[in-house]
Amino acid sequence: MAKVEQKGTLSKSDLRDFFREMLLIRRFEEKVEKRFRAGELPGFLHVAIGQEAVAVGVCRALEEGDIIASTHRAHGHTLAKGTTPNELMAELYGKLEGCSHGYGGSMHLYDIERGNMGANAVVGGGLPAIVGAALAFRFRGEPRVGVAFFGDGATNIGTFHESLNLAQLWQVPTPGWQHMPIEDISQRAVAFGMKAVKVDGQDVEAVYKAARRALEHARSGKGPVFLAVNTYRLVGHYIGDPQVYRSKEELEETRATQDPIQHLRAKLELSDEEVDEIDREVQEIVDAAVEFAKNGTDPKPEDALKNVYA
Repeated sequence: MAKVEQKGTLSKSDLRDFFREMLLIRRFEEKVEKRFRAGELPGFLHVAIGQEAVAVGVCRALEEGDIIASTHRAHGHTLAKGTTPNELMAELYGKLEGCSHGYGGSMHLYDIERGNMGANAVVGGGLPAIVGAALAFRFRGEPRVGVAFFGDGATNIGTFHESLNLAQLWQVPTPGWQHMPIEDISQRAVAFGMKAVKVDGQDVEAVYKAARRALEHARSGKGPVFLAVNTYRLVGHYIGDPQVYRSKEELEETRATQDPIQHLRAKLELSDEEVDEIDREVQEIVDAAVEFAKNGTDPKPEDALKNVYA
């Protein structure tokens, strides 16, 4: 993940780089879905196709030393935070070469060295951990920020309210990230007197700029930020989800009008030839990641209980 020069505006070169990374995430998740359907990957699988602008926009706005905590839908966040496709794919295949050495899989992967404190199968499970990490940053006098990704369901559980209350009470630099397409979820932050910002999650440039403002607010010691990012998932909740909660017509319209990659392509006015060239490049990276993972090292059965504490 190449860092963007921290400035008020993004160049066409920056946005083209964003496009490439978003397309890499898309192709990675499409490949993972195929391999899962083929029976090669264990466990459950939740992809975030359609939400690439959130992952890239947020993580490109972060600075060295900042950390994130993700959800059960973590592949895009992990790639955008700097984990290589090879390491992530190997983790999904349960190999020792994976970013979590095969212990995490899709829903529990982590990469501490790159500031990824982990995906979490518990709804909103990353929030308390990020508040704790941000409090540690404050005690140490470190200008670092922690970002918790979570979805709308997390706003209905106790730890969400406890985490926002403590973050605001202690003024820890923790912007909360929200993915949901309902009206004005930012009002959730009002009860805590917390700064709230809303942004279109299908526009990566808008996400990046909103994230920069939120991070600057937090880093300057003014307290946490609740960032409501309105975004669309263009696939089901999980692989095989019949999606009875939305009509076929609604899904088709959403896919036609709310694809963040197509939005950015139009803004950049990329030709078919340019897109094909980028697509071939990222597809080669993804294909190579699958081969890397398949040739990886299986963990030993006797190591299954390592790192388990009670």
